Amino acid sequence: MSKLLELQFEFNNNFSKLLDFLRNKNCKFKVGEVLRTKEQAEIYAKQGKGIINSQHCDNLAFDVTLFKWNNEKQAWEAVNDSDFYRNAGNYWKTLNSKNRWGGDWKNPNDPYHFEMEEN
Repeated sequence: MSKLLELQFEFNNNFSKLLDFLRNKNCKFKVGEVLRTKEQAEIYAKQGKGIINSQHCDNLAFDVTLFKWNNEKQAWEAVNDSDFYRNAGNYWKTLNSKNRWGGDWKNPNDPYHFEMEEN
């Protein structure tokens, strides 16, 4: 079995645990991009929305959007504040020493992003 495939198996287990963590906290969430083609990574990099060597390309990253209820609007709203994601990000990092959370990054801050490093 290849090293990448072993990492993908571990990543998927961690991904499942994080979703369970969010459900147990009664969080509303929507899973976004998981697998990204190299071509799409190049397009995003040119637009300043990502990097060419994204972990998404190796199926070792995913994006998830968290929602909170807005009483005034009586509707669920997507949240883009890193503090709102912090518990999920911290939990993600406890699952494996290779796990990284985009909310820790300075530029750009990407609280939606969860990944596993290959090295």
